[in-house]
Amino acid sequence: MEGLNRMANSIDFIENNVENELKIDQVATVACMSKFHYQRMFSMLTGVTVAEYIRRRRLTLAAQELTHANRKVIDVALKYGYETPESFSKAFRKIHGISPSAVRQNSQQLKAFPKLSFQIQLKGDVEMEYKIVEKDAFQVVGKGIRTSIVNGENHRQIPAFWDESNSNGFVEELEKDCGPMSIMGACMEFDATQEKLTYFICAEKNKQDIPSDWEEKKIPASTWAVFESVGAMPDAIPKTWDRIFSEWFPSTGYEHASGPELEVYSTEGDTTSEDYRCEIWIPIVKK
Repeated sequence: MEGLNRMANSIDFIENNVENELKIDQVATVACMSKFHYQRMFSMLTGVTVAEYIRRRRLTLAAQELTHANRKVIDVALKYGYETPESFSKAFRKIHGISPSAVRQNSQQLKAFPKLSFQIQLKGDVEMEYKIVEKDAFQVVGKGIRTSIVNGENHRQIPAFWDESNSNGFVEELEKDCGPMSIMGACMEFDATQEKLTYFICAEKNKQDIPSDWEEKKIPASTWAVFESVGAMPDAIPKTWDRIFSEWFPSTGYEHASGPELEVYSTEGDTTSEDYRCEIWIPIVKK
């Protein structure tokens, strides 16, 4: 509950400063989170990025001012952070479908994006089971892609990367000498500014020589929260991710430790079966 209260405080901060220059790290500080963790949490809870939410709120308020107040377009544009009427008009048209100057014409349809609020949804007896694991640092080897969390790009590119890696024999090669954690997908090398991350299909390093087109990366020692995901791939695991960020983090005394996140896949069982089981490992710290 405390986590949701802090998210609500961050929304109040955005509302109170929507006419000022807003930096996401300032908003994250209000929520007592790192910038990247706040962005992930916000996106999981709302379905939009922090930057997009701020943009929508500004353009909602701008439309109201243009409709009900005798304000020049340039004045409203500057008030809500746009340096030129052209940039303001482009953003305004993208949201509302009309130009700012057309707002005062009769019967114009506009869109309003209200202030967000957060609450915990009670979902009967659908509890989330987890365990806390301490693990030393270890090396992994594999291949990765660079992807973005903006507009759910990662949810499209990562399954496509798995399909390619399974079809070209790469995963099969990894399985031949994988460690006790089996095959993993690691989210790492987060770039909070550009909202990008590396997704690395890998296994624990068990031999010195690796193929020239593979990379080696280090997973640091961490305290991990481990969650089981049950269901057919690739649909089951995104649902577990959503519940971790929207339900587990807001209602527990833990927060993200900003290290790599792991998806741990068993080589046993049919990945298309509704009974297939895998795990999500997230580095945590106690608040």
